Parts: sequence; C-alpha cells; structure tokens
Amino acid sequence: MTQQLQGRSALVTGAASGIGEAIARAFAAEGARVIVADLNGNAAAEVASDIGGEAWIIDLTDRAAVMQRRLDVDIVVNNAGFQHVREIQDFDPDTFHRMLGLMVEAPFLLVRSALPAMYERGFGRIINVSSVHGLRASAFKSAYVTAKHALEGLSKTIALEGAEHGVTSNCINPGYVNTPLVQKQLADQAQVHNIPVSEVVQTVLLEHNPIKRMVEPADVASLALWLAGPHASMVTGASYSMDGGWTAR
Repeated sequence: MTQQLQGRSALVTGAASGIGEAIARAFAAEGARVIVADLNGNAAAEVASDIGGEAWIIDLTDRAAVMQRRLDVDIVVNNAGFQHVREIQDFDPDTFHRMLGLMVEAPFLLVRSALPAMYERGFGRIINVSSVHGLRASAFKSAYVTAKHALEGLSKTIALEGAEHGVTSNCINPGYVNTPLVQKQLADQAQVHNIPVSEVVQTVLLEHNPIKRMVEPADVASLALWLAGPHASMVTGASYSMDGGWTAR
C-alpha cells in the first residue's frame, strides 16, 4: 500500500512530546521526512532518531534564531505552546508576551519562511494546532485564549493568500488533551479554583464536555494526517473541533 505522505517533508513544532510527537510519528509512519522542532534537545533528538527524521533544537520565541533558517518543506505543523493559569491582575506581563511570541509570532515566521518553496511547488499544508480556546474563552487563561484566537485569524489569512498556490491552512481545535502540558496545569487550576488537585479533571477540565474524557494525542494526529494528505485539498480556512462536544453547547 502506498504511504500517503511518501516523498513529503514536514516541520512539526513542539514535537518532542505530547501532540507534536504523536503527529511527527504519524507523519513518519506514512512516509514523510520530519523535522522535529523543540526546545528540549535530548527529547527531540530521541524522537527524530526513532522516526528517521531531523532534530531542530530551537527556542521559537527567539525571533532571530527562527528567521535564520529558510524552510523548504511541504507541511508545517504549528503545535508548540505552553499554558499559564492566573487571574489577569496577577498575570505576569513577560509571560503573556512570551506566550504570544511562541503561539502567534513563531507560526507567522515559520509560515512566512516556508511559503515561497510551497508556492513554487504548487503544494503546501499549514496545520495549526489551535484549541477549543481558539473558539471559546475560559477564565484565568488570558494569554492562551488570546494567542489561540489570533492563531485562528492567521490561519484563515494564510488560507486566503495560499489558495491560488495550492497551499491550504487549517486549525485543529482539541479540548483538553492527555499530555504533559495539561498535567502540568492541574496544580494551578486547583489553586485558582480552590479545589483539590484530584478534582480538577472532572470538575474543571471536563466541565463542559458531554463526553467525559480527555482527547488522546493519537486522535489529534489522525486528523492532522488527513489534513496533510491528498484528500484534503479542498479543505482550507477551517477549524476542526475535537472537544467531546464542548462547542456544541
């Protein structure tokens, strides 16, 4: 059977763990050559070695470092991000700035670098791992909600500009995914909601979900794989919810 990404190349950010790792592994299994971009050098190198890809050790908030590399890939997956849970009056401005840099400016710079080669080939796939928080807001997450809403707008603009060049751009909008990023915020969620850590998942994270479980990284990877493949050429400017029914309310 032909691998659907045979001969394609992809950049996946935040690919040393969680959703990014699952996407990198799924793409490689379907024949893609994957650049595993992450700040965690050891973990990125391990994933790259496992899948026959390349590790790119990069702080994506370092604008100069990001702009030094010209990207010649068929697929860009903007996945890197982190969470910080605080009330607005207690939210550190430097952290707010860094989160927008990582989740908005870095995707812009990476896409800006990759588009010329995509346009030349007449093919490109931009896949932005957004969030249910790109469509809905939650208290105590001002930077994350702002960044993901901005990523939605960037994705749609890329879709409009890239359409005549064979480049699509879409967002994936998961609810809470069973990843280290989510596990790390449990204590902060418990603090701001004044509840035990043991109650956070059911009381806070899954409060709005008709399906009372978290999304798995492999679920997100399966959708990313379809968006990257040959059957999604007419899908662009879209946002795909994968949230257990949260946004159905």
